Amino acid sequence: MRWIVLFCSYLLSINVSAEKYIVGAQNLAYFPHYDFASKVDKGVAWSILEAFSKASGHEFIYVSLPIRRLQLELVKGNVDFVYPDNSGWYNSITTSKDKFFSSPLTYAVTGTIVKKEKAGKGIGAIKHLAMPLGFTPVNWQMRINDQSTKITWVSSISQGLSLLYQNRVDALDLEYFVSQHYSSFSFEQDAFTLDLTLPHNEIPFSLSTLYQQDVIAELNSFISSNPELIDSIKSKYGILPLEQLTQQLLNEQGLKIEEVWK
Repeated sequence: MRWIVLFCSYLLSINVSAEKYIVGAQNLAYFPHYDFASKVDKGVAWSILEAFSKASGHEFIYVSLPIRRLQLELVKGNVDFVYPDNSGWYNSITTSKDKFFSSPLTYAVTGTIVKKEKAGKGIGAIKHLAMPLGFTPVNWQMRINDQSTKITWVSSISQGLSLLYQNRVDALDLEYFVSQHYSSFSFEQDAFTLDLTLPHNEIPFSLSTLYQQDVIAELNSFISSNPELIDSIKSKYGILPLEQLTQQLLNEQGLKIEEVWK
């Protein structure tokens, strides 16, 4: 296959000394994107980094930390990289201009998860929204401020899905592929869906650093040189491109593209 040839060519081109690095990761079970506390499969980001590790010779050690501590440990030098990170995210410890970001390892489709039979009811139907602790309700802040929507914070994804299933909340602000993975353990297939008529976004998940910009450049080169390998890893975890996912959900929900939330 073509990607194998590209991958081998990349291996031969490495000229940066192999090193050992610590990746500080959110201590959140957010599979298939990531679950760095897992001793078996840590998710798609881990798989991509491990493929890069094999190509470059660099060794990555993964440490799960509370979301609020990640940037602090990066500044202290206790971790070399943070994942996931995004140049558009705000924190009170570091600024994007001081950090170096990789190309996205993957894209998360964050949005409004509802029970499948309640999709397409409109934003006015969402009176009560559940959201995992540590996340920011960006798309809902105005409605929360004017008390049109009440928010309930949940300590786990399973708790949020249970509240939604029991109709104790109207929606759950969560990533689509994460919702599908965790709902498969306790609920019937296709119990929940991403309501395309409600707020949703595609968010890039990148690796960030303060000082290891050479490794970031090397990772970016690896990603750009091996698109088929990266796509095959994402496909293994069932992660679809946004365009493909949108068309799939449009068909399932009987919607037209002009009805999708912008």
